[in-house]
Amino acid sequence: MPDTLSPQVRFGSNSGQPVTRRDGIAKVTGTATFAADNMRDGLLHAVYVPATIARGRVASLDVAAAEAHPGVIRVYTPANRPALQGDPDDKPTMFSMRIEALKDDTVRYAGQPIALVVAETLEAATEGVRLLAPRYEMESPRVSLADEPALKVEGAGFGSPGDTTRGDPEAGHAAALNAVDVTYTTPAQYHNAMEMHAVVAEWEGDRLTLDLPSQALMLTCEAYAYYFGIPTENVTLRSPYLGGGFGSKAFTTGPQLLAILAARDIGRPVKLMLTRNQMFGPVGHRGATLQRLRVGTDAEGALTVIDHEGVSAVSSFDVFVEPAPNATQGLYAAGALRSRHRMARLDIGTPGPMRAPGEASGAAALEGALDEMAEALGMDPLAFRLKNYAETEPGTGRPYSSKALRECYEQGAARFGWADRPLQPRMMRDSDGMLTGWGMGTALFGCPMFAADARATLRADGSALVETSAADMGQGAWTALAQIAADSLGLPLDRVEFRAGHSALPSGGVAGGSGHTATAGGALHAAGGDVLRQLGEIASADPDSPLFGAGNAGFVARDGRLYVDGDDSRSDSFADIFARNGSAEVTGEGSASRAAEHAERFAMYSHGAVFAEVKVDPSLGQVRVTRMVGAFAAGRIINPKLAESQLMGGMIWGLSFALHEAAKQDPRRGHIVNADFGSYHVPVNADVQGLEVITVHEEDPFVNPLGIKGVGEIGITGTVGAIGNAIRHATGRRIRSYPIRVRDLVGAGD
Repeated sequence: MPDTLSPQVRFGSNSGQPVTRRDGIAKVTGTATFAADNMRDGLLHAVYVPATIARGRVASLDVAAAEAHPGVIRVYTPANRPALQGDPDDKPTMFSMRIEALKDDTVRYAGQPIALVVAETLEAATEGVRLLAPRYEMESPRVSLADEPALKVEGAGFGSPGDTTRGDPEAGHAAALNAVDVTYTTPAQYHNAMEMHAVVAEWEGDRLTLDLPSQALMLTCEAYAYYFGIPTENVTLRSPYLGGGFGSKAFTTGPQLLAILAARDIGRPVKLMLTRNQMFGPVGHRGATLQRLRVGTDAEGALTVIDHEGVSAVSSFDVFVEPAPNATQGLYAAGALRSRHRMARLDIGTPGPMRAPGEASGAAALEGALDEMAEALGMDPLAFRLKNYAETEPGTGRPYSSKALRECYEQGAARFGWADRPLQPRMMRDSDGMLTGWGMGTALFGCPMFAADARATLRADGSALVETSAADMGQGAWTALAQIAADSLGLPLDRVEFRAGHSALPSGGVAGGSGHTATAGGALHAAGGDVLRQLGEIASADPDSPLFGAGNAGFVARDGRLYVDGDDSRSDSFADIFARNGSAEVTGEGSASRAAEHAERFAMYSHGAVFAEVKVDPSLGQVRVTRMVGAFAAGRIINPKLAESQLMGGMIWGLSFALHEAAKQDPRRGHIVNADFGSYHVPVNADVQGLEVITVHEEDPFVNPLGIKGVGEIGITGTVGAIGNAIRHATGRRIRSYPIRVRDLVGAGD
């Protein structure tokens, strides 16, 4: 799409290369230092006591027995918790939520902190927790989404989506000659990164040093500064390595806050790390949803309306709504669209953003409903989507910043062999008699961009140091961001030192929403450009430089040389510029955020299409996903190896969503009964076969100056529906409750 606002910048030879991740060796050899690996002189160990009921109050704790243990230093309960300067019920940052920190003896969810034990050793703290022997006055917990009233969403802002209507839905229903009205359910799912939440806290006067895994270093510093009443600059947060995050490590948590409070109160450093079981409570999760979709078409199969209403599980004391109906808004060219959000209060920990929040749950239902509509029309599911996908953003008319969805459909279908798919279900069996089905789903994810800063220092020896407080959750940010920085300075990658993961560095923004590479990368690119500008000013003022007098021109760099932009005949080497000037280094600063005029003019999304093959045992109902092809348009790909890994990971997560993953609450006490890796099922190697990713070429100069979009979450959004639709094609059974279980398909061959 021609436009003169912001041509996509040219890059050097580092970007686009499948560079092996810089942190890989440190991680596989065990030399990478995660938060809980840090030690301090005089270190104490803290273990929090999780409630084992979901509703009621703590009637008693045997504090005396715990304190009598020879290794226990202190036991904190609501009766003796030291005061905080900021209220944990407040929300001091844009991503804050209310947190439980021993406010009183009320129990609001299973896993809530009801006490904290601090001891000389981890073993002593753990034994102290056992000795507390809590007793409860229990009330019947609210655990069923279907049994609670659907309430209007309270408040606004983060976690409180508003309803959206485009066009006239009632007219769209009235005009529909074909209609489906279906309800889909998705379960609660819990963050289970390899690295559990942890903190090592140490105070020196009113200065706080934290080793803590964080996706948002500066926001985390702001939050803890608020709670403890100290300046933000007094909080130092070190988070060089994260063992996964998925959205859960962008927030403060009650257990971590209590450990920091204990360190201040006792005057010694304190370490706390959650157990796997404790991850199912105070650190967020994907809330369960109940979604009703009403879809209508005219006689030719053109969509007249998509009406999507979702009820999401929220906690009893805060609001974060899984915004599933938002998945309807950006994709299909219906005459009318309506997304409505409702909530039901349950006795659970507050949900939060979990990889592809809203889009993953919403697309799982939307793509199933559209397949049901295509089947009712007797149309091929791909043909139905090709007929109805949006050329411009539905309702707003804003053009997409790049049109690549059709390419995703066509390339994915060709690689998968979709043209050979029989229209009717139950028409394919393999040589072993397994029912075989093919399904597809469309993937869509927005392209957020946060604000970030960076610093770049070019040295006289031809090396560089680039710095930003970016977070690498395992997606390869250390590597991709270093590639961007190297290209911004025209240097080989091995000449660039990259520093990140420390709050003293310029703010790298938030590693979330699949926007981190664009955000932090944009700041690094700007910092490199500032270095070149300064170097160009030095050279253009030097009569001995070939660049003398070129001060009004722009400059670019390649292979350690500075060129007049657009004129390769005029250049000077970095080494010569430094030698003549006598300086040792040049430091540049850079910032990045989205251009407001582009955000107003264009709709910005990553697109994709996922095609899946399943095989179902006709007697036992066992399902295997034997083949998947995902085609994705995600702007400029900085590192194909890392991007492919992220997209594959997203598709595997979608497989998990479709067939494996669900938390189960005990209806009597309200605790999660499968709060471990033995019974909370996720795919393993044997579950993943025939996975293929296609990255569709896409140049998008408007999404941001680098043309970068996210790849971390979009792989989930089309995969869930593709697998559900493939199971329908194989068996003739339409299952509208995820995950799809063996019990749903037993006797599918009958």
